[in-house]
Amino acid sequence: MSDSYAASDVSAPERSSSPVYSTNTNSEEAPTVDFGFLPIPASLRYDPTRPVRFQLLLNIAFGVSSTFVIANLYYSQPLLNRQIQACSSKLYARYLSPASVQLADSFHVSYEEVSNVPTLVQVGYAVGILLISPLGDLVRRRPLVLTIIFIAASLSIGLAFTNSLPVFEALSFLVGVFTIVPQVLVALAADLNPPHRRAAAMSIVMSGLLFGVLTARVVAGIVAEYVSWRVVYYIAFASQYAIALLLYLTVPDYPSKNKGATYWGILWTMAKLAVTEPVIVQAALVLIPNAAVYANFWVTLTFLLGGAPYNYSTLVIGLFGFVGMVGVMMAIPIGRLIDRLVPWYAAIVSILLYVVITAIGVAADGINIAAVVIVCIGVDVLRQTIQMTMTTWVFGLLDAKARSRIYAIILVSLFIGQIMGTSVGALLFTKYGWRPSAAISLAWSGFMLFVIFLRGPHVPRRRWLGYAGGLSLRQSSVHETDAVEQPDTAAGTQVAQIAETSIRRSSDVAEIKEKQGEVVYEKEPNGHPSDV
Repeated sequence: MSDSYAASDVSAPERSSSPVYSTNTNSEEAPTVDFGFLPIPASLRYDPTRPVRFQLLLNIAFGVSSTFVIANLYYSQPLLNRQIQACSSKLYARYLSPASVQLADSFHVSYEEVSNVPTLVQVGYAVGILLISPLGDLVRRRPLVLTIIFIAASLSIGLAFTNSLPVFEALSFLVGVFTIVPQVLVALAADLNPPHRRAAAMSIVMSGLLFGVLTARVVAGIVAEYVSWRVVYYIAFASQYAIALLLYLTVPDYPSKNKGATYWGILWTMAKLAVTEPVIVQAALVLIPNAAVYANFWVTLTFLLGGAPYNYSTLVIGLFGFVGMVGVMMAIPIGRLIDRLVPWYAAIVSILLYVVITAIGVAADGINIAAVVIVCIGVDVLRQTIQMTMTTWVFGLLDAKARSRIYAIILVSLFIGQIMGTSVGALLFTKYGWRPSAAISLAWSGFMLFVIFLRGPHVPRRRWLGYAGGLSLRQSSVHETDAVEQPDTAAGTQVAQIAETSIRRSSDVAEIKEKQGEVVYEKEPNGHPSDV
């Protein structure tokens, strides 16, 4: 893939007028086209002396894009209602939707034969997280995002028109593989914002993810109920092409973060990070049960409300999905709150509340509908808060050049948790009832509390346990060197600029490691490896 290069001389309202030092040590001039032929809008071209500001409109564009792209993973679920199949035959017959029968009839197969589609989409998504999203640390993010959204949209065309079930299944898997634009955008949003605004920026993108999950199921269910299921995929590919245009007009261009690195080197260092960095291991051990509690609640909610004492209709049960909108609405204030706190303390408070909420579920989920509503809101809001807190904490402590790999590890942890929560929760509910299913969520919440207490808020990076560094409530002790990570993209202060210049001049060894695809850590003034 060739690019034409020219010096960027464009002045745009979105650019910062204050001079900053560039973290790009290469003298290579900024590209003016993507893919060798597609012009980059002048205001979005990379200029290290006048970086593009990450303003609210750009943040909203990232969030909207995430909404329509992540929906790919959930369009098929209301068409198949596969989760209901895990329950008894009575419930299975009750909730089998006309859309699922319509889908099976279109391919001239049984319902059981088409029920694997949601699993294939999710497996493809996991593959994309592991093999494609780390590319954000290797190549320029702008052409990467445009490429994968165009491929996902084009594959969705095949889903709308094919008459072959094997082709539909293969395309579903591939669509899942390329539904990772939101993951690239979350890491990019973290790069483009300073530490004191990072969580707020990421929260808007993540709220777009949550909104996409909610709306995809509702839209697909309603559309397929009244017209052909193929219309769902007409909407899917049309909306993704529209998002591709939106991203072309809004995503700023920045150089690759690890020039000289190789793809296999990036994957190898991602594997090393997953087992050698205590803060990442701690975050994963918190996020796996966090996702499991969330998945357990929503999978078993249909069974709970469909049986005694509630006996709600399918329509009423579906309306509970809109309670998840509370999480969307709370995303921005939660992100701003996290930016003001030391992440460790924000995690402690959130997990304690998680324990309380799951305890309410154990006590009264099958007795009083008010308890169900409280748990529904609490699980939704707190799950997102814990995920945001742990992501912000890890991003703030480790090298900015590894954020795509770090976020891939976080997403894999969430994926494992969702599988665990879905399988274990459904098994316990169908065999033993609602209370044991709720009790396992309480146990998982308690485990999260245990894990977070193993390491304090300011413990050195390489230490696995303890409270070295104290229990200071000050953010500065956590982010004291974080400002030098990306001052050109995060509009760093003059102090950060001076510190960065000093570090860059004395980092010959680090540059060699960087070219090998390894994660580079800055040095503290005392010459020892930094905990940042």
